[in-house]
Amino acid sequence: MFRSGAFVAEHVSPTDDDQVQPNGVDLTLGAVYEQVAPGYLGRSGKTVGERRPVEPVEEEDAADVPTYRLDPGGYVAEYAERIRIPEGHVGFVLPRSSLMRNSSMLHTAVWDAGYEGRGEGLLEVHHELAVERGARFAQFVLAAADHEGTYEGDYQGERL
Repeated sequence: MFRSGAFVAEHVSPTDDDQVQPNGVDLTLGAVYEQVAPGYLGRSGKTVGERRPVEPVEEEDAADVPTYRLDPGGYVAEYAERIRIPEGHVGFVLPRSSLMRNSSMLHTAVWDAGYEGRGEGLLEVHHELAVERGARFAQFVLAAADHEGTYEGDYQGERL
């Protein structure tokens, strides 16, 4: 069973009232990166390829809010909010429909019980896209789930 947005908001910070939805919490864009070196996934280890920050520009018509001007391609999108997955739950991040309606998609992985940090997703852009830092572009949901143990992996506490 998926939890209410009010419940989810208890595990996401910071949030404001506009981010809390009936069934989840909108996540905002914290930063954007381009991967510039190969990564590695092996049976006994992994390496995340080197990344370069994408620099936002100041838009005169957007009240001087830093805006990312993205060409088609793949980017790593960092969420601005800290997320904590409570015991007895599993988390999922989904794209907001406005992102998809602009020919873009967000891909993420399962968030295990016990994870805490500022995560990231793969932002796939199919047509030029301008996104302001702090724009709501994803929605985080929690579902009740049985589990054995809690997350203790390499990404625990990332960007805290």
